[in-house]
Amino acid sequence: MASRRQTARMGLALTFLWTRLIVFSFAELQRFEHSPKDDGSLSFLVIGDWGRRGLFNQSRVALQMGKIGQKLDTDFVISTGDNFYDDGLKGLDDPAFEESFTKIYTAKSLQKQWYSVLGNHDYRGDALAQLHPFLRKIDTRWLCLRSFILDAEIAEFFFLDTSPFVDAYFIDKEHTYDWRGVTPRKAFLHNLLKDLESALRGSTATWKIVVGHHAIRSAGYHGDTEELIQKVLPILEANNVDFYMNGHDHCLEKITGHGSRIQFLTSGAGSKAWRGDTTPYEPYDKDGLEFFYDGQGFMSVQLTKNDANLAFYNVFGKALHTWRVSKELHSAV
Repeated sequence: MASRRQTARMGLALTFLWTRLIVFSFAELQRFEHSPKDDGSLSFLVIGDWGRRGLFNQSRVALQMGKIGQKLDTDFVISTGDNFYDDGLKGLDDPAFEESFTKIYTAKSLQKQWYSVLGNHDYRGDALAQLHPFLRKIDTRWLCLRSFILDAEIAEFFFLDTSPFVDAYFIDKEHTYDWRGVTPRKAFLHNLLKDLESALRGSTATWKIVVGHHAIRSAGYHGDTEELIQKVLPILEANNVDFYMNGHDHCLEKITGHGSRIQFLTSGAGSKAWRGDTTPYEPYDKDGLEFFYDGQGFMSVQLTKNDANLAFYNVFGKALHTWRVSKELHSAV
């Protein structure tokens, strides 16, 4: 019987063919379904920037996620990218997958599906390995694609691969990025934006949520992502998106206003935080930046047809900021 390492190598040998299939079928975003609870409600956790083999408080955050997940009876977990540090996975047989994921998020309440996107650090490794379905044989919870749709009846989630939008990565001389399946970049982005707009326009879900790694609006270290403001934000605005959720900045934050109905929510505090190194800056005033925390933590979301209840938690499981959004009024209460 072939060993796991041998099986991984055989799987990797099929990656080229699999990648070509993904690229040429990109005209329509792949769609997945996740049933809500019997009463129609939905509950999930959001975590980003986490994979450090349990270090930098990753294990402590995971412990609290398990407790909150049990309390809220969460249906799944969303990862906003930068899943494995510092340079993604080296291949399908990289032990970092189990050491940073399977062996860390062990709570019973976290044995649910994880829906993940890639971050810029993931692109510095073998990005195709992280996307490969072979990883689901190691841990069935894992589902990571570049961009896809999750239909959960009362909510539709649009997972967006944001790294290819960022110009700086394509001129970065210090790091190597795995752009297989992304180039030619112009065509890739054109198709992605076209598919995103079409999917959002056709959605009849009560809640529309877009998930990406990079922030559109952020008061953190990296700040706004201008390429997303120019190319993605107008599409979200035109199609009544409720929340844009991201990682990248290692903090927890909530930004509203700026002429937008969208709430911009950062949950990128799954392990190493930049505490003391980051100070919220202009142009975010007290009316736009409603919450900012530069320590480790995660976010929870509970949805019903009429309301969304959201919360940010720190590494001790303390709720730092909670709020409710009424769908009828679409304003924080």
